[in-house]
Amino acid sequence: MDFKIEIAKLLAAAAEISVEDAAAAVEIPAKKEMGDFAYPCFRLAKVFRKAPPMIAAELIEKIEKPAFIARMQVVGAYINFFVDKSVYAEQVLSAVLEQKESYGKSDMGAGKTVVIDYSSPNIAKPFHVGHLRSTVIGNAIYKIHEELGYHCEGINHLGDWGTQFGKLIVAYKKWGSKEAVEKDGIQELMRIYVKFHDEAEKHPELKMDDEARLWFVKMQEGDEEALTLWKWFYDISIKEFERVYEMLGVKFDAYTGESFYNDKMDAVVQELKDKNLLKESEGAMIVDLEDKNMPPCLIIRKDGGTLYATRDITAALYRKKTYNFDKCIYLTALDQNLHFAQWFEVIHKMGYDWYKDLIHVPFGLVSLDSGKLSTRHGHVVLMEDLLNQACAETKRIIEEKNPNLENKEEIAKQVGIGAVIFNDLYNTRIKDVVFSWERMLNFDGETGPYVQYTHARACSILKRAGETDFSDIHFEALSDEASLDVCKLLEAFPDKIKDAAAKLEPSVVTRHLVAIAQAFNKFYHDNPILSSEPEVRQARLAVVFSVKTVLKKGLALLGIEAPEQM
Repeated sequence: MDFKIEIAKLLAAAAEISVEDAAAAVEIPAKKEMGDFAYPCFRLAKVFRKAPPMIAAELIEKIEKPAFIARMQVVGAYINFFVDKSVYAEQVLSAVLEQKESYGKSDMGAGKTVVIDYSSPNIAKPFHVGHLRSTVIGNAIYKIHEELGYHCEGINHLGDWGTQFGKLIVAYKKWGSKEAVEKDGIQELMRIYVKFHDEAEKHPELKMDDEARLWFVKMQEGDEEALTLWKWFYDISIKEFERVYEMLGVKFDAYTGESFYNDKMDAVVQELKDKNLLKESEGAMIVDLEDKNMPPCLIIRKDGGTLYATRDITAALYRKKTYNFDKCIYLTALDQNLHFAQWFEVIHKMGYDWYKDLIHVPFGLVSLDSGKLSTRHGHVVLMEDLLNQACAETKRIIEEKNPNLENKEEIAKQVGIGAVIFNDLYNTRIKDVVFSWERMLNFDGETGPYVQYTHARACSILKRAGETDFSDIHFEALSDEASLDVCKLLEAFPDKIKDAAAKLEPSVVTRHLVAIAQAFNKFYHDNPILSSEPEVRQARLAVVFSVKTVLKKGLALLGIEAPEQM
């Protein structure tokens, strides 16, 4: 039973309005004493030409109280509805007990394809904490859409092309060696890349940037030496990235980086010319966006090189042809808003009405307590180091609190890495995140370890209870406020998944899991479970099983493991 809809039907019949209009106005009061659901009558004032309190008093007289409503009352302009707690608990818990891990699953996206472009680190640069947000937000958006029946295509649009590779080739030739790169891999590539920028700033007369641009042009023209070095740097980088992705539990359906579109850009540039969209400006080729109050979109540099926009436009056309997507989502930092607005508009000007299905999902930056991250100056926290340290710190806490725990290494990994992911996804994505060890690894409060521990506690209770028959539950035993609060949050879970997908905001799910965990811990504190009378014990165990099921499901949607013991 959808209680909100059932209440809306009662109101619709009494007020002679549509169920949809009634449902849109039904709300959940902030204070419990105001009921479980409330209907404000303000919007009916114009229709009935009466004061809202008078309308409320008249409507309640027309409503015949159904069995699932314990009582109704008018407070000012509001009609408040108090649901029968046992009926409510039965409806919610029966759904979870029956559907188990499928609870919250939907087919609303059936037949629709969503392409999600996320993570996208740069080749030959270390995978640092600044890449965390795109990776874990994108992974969660993928899983949330998949849960709603969408066909998802996760694409890692690697930064594997551009002038930075010209810089790296120059740096390698000046200060690098094959032995050093083979020995230290991406760390050596980072060292010489940082040195390039330091030297270029100290000695502008050397015109190192010009030299780097020439090497990139050689790459574009197919120069064997340039491409051999580039491929070598690429292979070293992918090996490191995949190690980190494995730790995070993140997978992609395709690694099609910028270089993948090299042989596809000429046709797109030609199409722009054929549609009279390209203009020359100071030797470069642009698409004028003055009519949209935006700077021009640069397509071809004056030296003939392509740019991010050229590759992004080409990639979008390829993806539409290949996947025929209903939505194509791009996860990048907020400061790239203009870039996406520009090339989305170019797609529009090219005459493709699906430009409206291109969605930029921006997020705030991650910074250290000491300032912004920068690979140019080597000011980074490496992702692998961060994850290893999180696991080590978690293991230390386990050794203190539960030294006899089995599989300590594995659980420390699940909890430590889960803490990193949860900490990021708990924040609304647009908010800047200052990276804090103390907050992230806090095992109390609104954190991943807290939710995981609540799941483990539920598992422990069920294990001690032994096999339990949930076929004939006495739901009238669940008449207390703590039980009802848990049921309300469990009922809301499927809608939270849909809300997170609609807003492209995983924090909707993350915060709801914290609320469930907090409500369950109060329920656990207020209600003896295993020592209760058999009928009460069975009903309360149904609550425990339902919470365990939903917490595990919710954590999985965020890409986080749910250990059964901690």
